Amino acid sequence: MSQFTKIGVVGAGTMGSGIVQKIAQENIQVVMVDVKQEFVDKGLSNIKALLDEGAQKKIFSPEKVQQILNNIKGTTDINELKDADLVIEAVFEDKNVKTDLFKNLDRICLPSTILATNTSSFRVSELAQVTSRPDRFVGLHYFYHPAKNRLLEIIPGVKTGAATIERAEDFANRTSKTAIVVKDAPGFAVNRFFVPWLNEAVRILDEGIANVVTIDEAAKRTFKIGMGPFLLMNVTGIPIAYHSTETLGKELGAFYATAKGLKVQFDKNAKWDMSGSVDESKIESIGNRLLSVVWLVATQLVDEGIASIEDIDRGAKIGLRWVRGPFEMMNKTGMYKAQEMVQEICAKYKLTAPKVMTAQDAKPWTFKLVDLLVQDNIATIIINRPEALNALNEEVVRQLVDAFSRAEQDTNVKAIVFEGKGKAFVAGADIGFFVKKIEQNKINDIVEFTRQGQELLLRIDKSPKIVIAKIDGLTLGGGAELALACDIILMTERASIGFPETGIGIYPGLGGTQRLPRLIGKHLAKYLIFTGDIINAKLASEMGLAELVFISNLNNQIKEIAKGPDPKARMLKTIMSSAQTEKIRALFGDDKIDLLMTGKLANSSDVLEAQISKKVSYKAPIALRLANKVIEDGLKGSLENGIQMELAYLTEIFSTKDAYEGLTSILQKRRPVYKGM
Repeated sequence: MSQFTKIGVVGAGTMGSGIVQKIAQENIQVVMVDVKQEFVDKGLSNIKALLDEGAQKKIFSPEKVQQILNNIKGTTDINELKDADLVIEAVFEDKNVKTDLFKNLDRICLPSTILATNTSSFRVSELAQVTSRPDRFVGLHYFYHPAKNRLLEIIPGVKTGAATIERAEDFANRTSKTAIVVKDAPGFAVNRFFVPWLNEAVRILDEGIANVVTIDEAAKRTFKIGMGPFLLMNVTGIPIAYHSTETLGKELGAFYATAKGLKVQFDKNAKWDMSGSVDESKIESIGNRLLSVVWLVATQLVDEGIASIEDIDRGAKIGLRWVRGPFEMMNKTGMYKAQEMVQEICAKYKLTAPKVMTAQDAKPWTFKLVDLLVQDNIATIIINRPEALNALNEEVVRQLVDAFSRAEQDTNVKAIVFEGKGKAFVAGADIGFFVKKIEQNKINDIVEFTRQGQELLLRIDKSPKIVIAKIDGLTLGGGAELALACDIILMTERASIGFPETGIGIYPGLGGTQRLPRLIGKHLAKYLIFTGDIINAKLASEMGLAELVFISNLNNQIKEIAKGPDPKARMLKTIMSSAQTEKIRALFGDDKIDLLMTGKLANSSDVLEAQISKKVSYKAPIALRLANKVIEDGLKGSLENGIQMELAYLTEIFSTKDAYEGLTSILQKRRPVYKGM
């Protein structure tokens, strides 16, 4: 599949310039077009302001800011887009303007160019039909702010080709977006339930049930969000909410039609009055009503085949930043109660409850978190939990076992590839699971979860198939250990890997203390485990941990590996020979390791020694001691025995106060304080 080398974006407003910025951040050349130079200049100014803000927050270096800006060309000449791989329309929501634009782009652009619309109001298929390339036309619906919000809805039209959908998904991945593919329908997926949520809040106000601040507070508490619907409308603009309800109402009927109060507010061109006090007695009932509306629409979406339960929840969590998606919230509430609440809202608006809701009975919703795709002789196992950075929990491990079993049993499959959806491969194990089990005094559940994970990784390690870890993002802890069990680790230029466990009071428990030293030597392994340093692909390659593969050649490289020979024979084993690396190896040598762990090198005159010693001093002392013991003792025997040793000390490490302190500090977003207890 060809790579994206030049992207066009038409429209330099807030959405258009944000899309341009995000594309440019991923080191892709992008041309931003608008009808007037002043619009182009304003768009470029907005981009620069956001990048400068990012530089102030140390998100970007000044050099990176300049590199991003160099990737952008602003112009009023639409002919600049003639040779673009993809052109995204991001002009205002006027159907005539959009159709005229696409007629023009269809005439100008190469036949191979994919045309895309960022519309939130119109059907993709209707816009596609004005072009001669409906098979190369797709909806790419971004969410505010497109440079920051990771969600991207991909909407195929009725004639959109499979190759175009695949290219759109590749583009989403290339630009670090989490994509959900949804049916071409009014509101697509996320806005379909989000807009009624806003609208219902206004209807509650219209009915005189509560004031604005009470409704907002109920929404904030129920959905665990920072802004309620009224404040959100004030921030994003009431016209957006009004036009969205107007569109949905015309397409879908009275339930979706604009609330009276919203039209009044739109006509007044005024923001909502946020004054007054919260009526605590109304919080629960209002929260339940908002939930009922969301659940009704979410299950309608599934009934109509517009989106899966997984993608609906994903859209809510990533696009709207809700803590839980609609279906997760139903599970938490309980299905009997959820069904009762949906029936009540259906009775209120004279609607029929969706079939998928009534058929569920009392059973909780189950989520598919791992996908298995087989093409030619390659099976790809995709961990699809991007809203949680693909963190491993019990259900993910169970589904990984099932997917791997099916791939391994397929006689046509020669190679098995593990990859993660979104911006991470796997960002470790689910911290919340560990904390919950510790608080419940169920450490044995942690041990059992780890044992199951170890069994899977041993199966991967011993598989007769070629097993590849495809890493194109962040990889931490359990994810790094999963990669270590594979025959070969491929990392792109934007990938990183680390073992942060000792910084959160534990040690790598899925074979990390055993496979890592066997791969790169115990001294460098101790460096990575004791410091928790997250290293880039170049350094990982130099250490012999992975192979650096540029993203443009990643899939081709996988195909070549799948042809053989055994990748174990071709895995890079060379250790960095730089002076700095030699110093690191010496620092973690047998003669200095005790000095390092006890902080006796913190005042060293050697800058590198002092820096590393300081890093190690922040880690949990018991975790460091046990990690060192397991590494040393494990290397004296077989890999299997070493992994059993890892497991044997889990109860001890998870029973420490330091482990609870370190794990809870992640959830509470604070720095841990270790006391060696």
